[in-house]
Amino acid sequence: MKAYLLIDFGSTYTKLTAVDIENEEILATAKDITTVDSDIMVGFNKAYEKLLEQLNGKDVEFVNKLACSSAAGGLKMIAVGLVPELTAEAAKRAALGAGARVLKVYSFELTLKEIEEIKNSNLDIILLAGGTDGGNKDCIIHNANMLARAGVKLPIVVAGNKVAEDEIIRIFDEAGMYYRVTENVMPRLNHLNVEPAREEIRKIFMNKIVEAKGMKSAESFISGILMPTPAAVLKAARVLSEGSDKEEGIGDLVVVDIGGATTDIHSLADGEPTKVGVDLRGLEEPFAKRTVEGDLGMRYSALSLWEAAGTRKVQKYLQDKSFNVEENCKYRSENIRMVPQTEEEIKFDEAMAKVATDMAMERHVGIVETVYTPMGNVYTQTGKDLMELKYLIGTGGVLVHSKNPKEILKAGTFDMNNPTYLKPQHPEYLLDKTYILSAMGLLAEELPDMAVRIMKRYLVKLS
Repeated sequence: MKAYLLIDFGSTYTKLTAVDIENEEILATAKDITTVDSDIMVGFNKAYEKLLEQLNGKDVEFVNKLACSSAAGGLKMIAVGLVPELTAEAAKRAALGAGARVLKVYSFELTLKEIEEIKNSNLDIILLAGGTDGGNKDCIIHNANMLARAGVKLPIVVAGNKVAEDEIIRIFDEAGMYYRVTENVMPRLNHLNVEPAREEIRKIFMNKIVEAKGMKSAESFISGILMPTPAAVLKAARVLSEGSDKEEGIGDLVVVDIGGATTDIHSLADGEPTKVGVDLRGLEEPFAKRTVEGDLGMRYSALSLWEAAGTRKVQKYLQDKSFNVEENCKYRSENIRMVPQTEEEIKFDEAMAKVATDMAMERHVGIVETVYTPMGNVYTQTGKDLMELKYLIGTGGVLVHSKNPKEILKAGTFDMNNPTYLKPQHPEYLLDKTYILSAMGLLAEELPDMAVRIMKRYLVKLS
């Protein structure tokens, strides 16, 4: 039978999914520890052997092998813009949507101190934005000059004021910089245009970054590393939400991805106000939005989760004050491969997951505020209103292995105690039980209709 092999070189595990493209079935899944520090193919080969055992001698021909990767820290970027709340924020959203971990966002004119900071950062790509089309061009040209004079040897995606493009091209050509110019991430005030920048970032990731991360040895076996893993998850979520040419989507949804280092939220919804009399303000929200919370993780970021949440919030979800919250979080941060065994360990992990879901959703969704005016109260919304969202989908180890994944996801829903946060009120709950979302994002690049049908079939409904 003809099949696709879909590979996720994750930061911790390399995960394989074999898909029968004739019968549209998942034949087998397998995983093993990612070995990027030695040879990426060592961990892959171990996972591949497990996959072949599951196939149990079936006559499978892998006609295509596609991969995504977040190994070696994934794609790390900084974003540079003009105004923090506008072009700098737009640049950040473009980078996040491309699957990057955004280490820092810089605004206004770069200083020598900031340039030195950028040079000493462990970065992969710089996204340079600034100014609406026809607006301020001095700032982005200044920043281009600063990067060129400092001899920054990183790929740069230029996505700012189009009036400044010619001068930036001259500056970068004279300095021998590696760069790509694309459309402005904010061509008009408060109007986002992030897809062109995302695509340029993906191309650079495929052509340059993969080789730099020691993954060249994988190229002889696979057809190519198409994108960072988070971008694959967002791609899967988008095609599941919107549908494809022949297959209808399921509508607005959120994916909650709880990992060892971060909690990622992907929302697929326009986020318009659902209540009458609420006015939108602030930067336009992208339909496909991703946020990454680097202080809300189950292992690497366990201590920062405790610091961000506080003891009482964790204890609220534990419903037990006998636990030493700080000690438990510290132990997990120092033992990142810990797998909970006892009831107490499982209970604490699930409380952490609820805290991560709750706080990550608070940071992702919009808020509604009351503004008092001489004409009476006015209600304004900043960000996305997800109160009428249809589906809340969970993925990540703590959810997959939980006996109560629905209870973890419920922590991310609307709470009358914090009514300003526009979280989902009555969603249906789905679980990515077999870790297929990143694989389906890869499959959707070539066979989107099939990817939608498989997700509809394999995502588990939680009752």
